[in-house]
Amino acid sequence: VQLQASGGGLVRTGGSLRLSCAGSGSGRIFSNHAVGWFRQAPGKDREFVASINWSGSRTYYADSVKGRFYISRDNIGNTVYLQMNSLKPEDAAVYCCGQSSSSDSDSRGHYDTWGQGTQVTVSS
Repeated sequence: VQLQASGGGLVRTGGSLRLSCAGSGSGRIFSNHAVGWFRQAPGKDREFVASINWSGSRTYYADSVKGRFYISRDNIGNTVYLQMNSLKPEDAAVYCCGQSSSSDSDSRGHYDTWGQGTQVTVSS
């Protein structure tokens, strides 16, 4: 499977963006596996943002985004979304999605398939 992240852009502090992670291709069945969103700001390590299990019934969030970001998935359309609200300058980063090797993974999961990143810029 290949993952394609999109939806990044420039937004003002307090604004919203919705990122999409679309799965395509053969091999691993997209809907059978957890998917996570991660981000990396310049000079910082990649950090976990949120993840969702195969069915969408379980979600996990980093403390820094709880109550502001929401992850969801559409298994018919093979897409996972990250709705980001009340954006702050510290949310600015390259966001990428990764598919886990298991059906339910939090920040400690084994994510082994990655899409390219999408840039999120938050102006103050």
